[in-house]
This record gives sequence, structure tokens and C-alpha cells, in this order.
Amino acid sequence: MARTPSNMLPLGTKAPDFQLLDTVSGSSCSLSDGKGEKGTVIMFICNHCPFVIHVNPKISDLGKEYASKGIGFIAISSNDIVNYPQDAPHLMKQKAAEEDYTFPYLYDETQEVAKAYDAACTPDFYLFDSDLNLVYRGQLDDSRPGNGIPLSGIDLQNAIDTLLNGGEISNRQKPSIGCNIKWITNQ
Repeated sequence: MARTPSNMLPLGTKAPDFQLLDTVSGSSCSLSDGKGEKGTVIMFICNHCPFVIHVNPKISDLGKEYASKGIGFIAISSNDIVNYPQDAPHLMKQKAAEEDYTFPYLYDETQEVAKAYDAACTPDFYLFDSDLNLVYRGQLDDSRPGNGIPLSGIDLQNAIDTLLNGGEISNRQKPSIGCNIKWITNQ
């Protein structure tokens, strides 16, 4: 199992815009379509990564919990589906149903969105404020497959709660660790 860390996009970075296929609805979805009134979580995930499989229950719960509090959640898969067919859009739709995602699960076919966000791994988490400025990036929590630490979502959840309460989010943030994004090699 690869252990690739987040690249840690600089805090304050404006969220790059996008227009991608939402595999759940079959419609096009933009950043403004999924943006929350008070903040937005962008997650780079995929179907097959054991690190994502490990955190799926918590990201599904957080999406439900914070939707009513003005936080939008958007999941994006940017993996090469030629070499990783288990991450294909029709299987993304199936995974979203299995995991009870209440947020869009977008397919980044060209991988341009992952590059714009400097995403490196799955899962990779970004929290933007109401003006779409980056206030948190990194890990969900310290739990990893097989390390015995319970899944809590505490790092991301604390950042979201601090944002909602108007506090100052600490710039001491730990990178996420996961499988590397499966880049298309013929580009």
C-alpha cells in the first residue's frame, strides 16, 4: 500500500473553479453548484484506495452532519480509469450509493482539477471559507488502515467547527496520507 502525503497547498489559496460530471446525478457540477454558504470541503477520493475505504463512513457522516450548517461537500476522483477501471464513473455512482454520500461525486477525466488543487493522494482534504479561500488542508485524522487508531475525523471536524464559530484555524496542519493519484501516463 503506497503512502503518499498531501502536497499542502498554501493556506489562503483561492479554490480553483471547475465544471465536472457528477456521477451521482449524471449532470455537470461546478464549484459554485456545490459550494456551501459558510464553507466548502473538497475531497479527492476514489473507489479502490484502502485509505479512502477506511475513511468512507466518516466522510459520509460529516457530509450529512454539516450540510445543514452551511458547509458544502464535494468529492472528486481524478484517477486514470484505463489502468484503474474500478474507479470508472459508473462504479463511482455505485460507490456513492453504497456509502450513502449526500454530496456530489465528480469525475475529473482530464486530471486538470487535481493538478489545479495540487492534489497528491486519496484521500486529500481541503476546507475553504465562504469566500473560497483555503483555511485547512491535510488529514481527516490520525487513523489509517491497520494502525489501531479509531476513525474520528477530528482534524477536519475541528477545522470546520472553528470556521463556523468564527475562530482562527491553526496553521499547524498534518498532511493526509494515502494512495497516490493514479496519473495518466500518456499526457
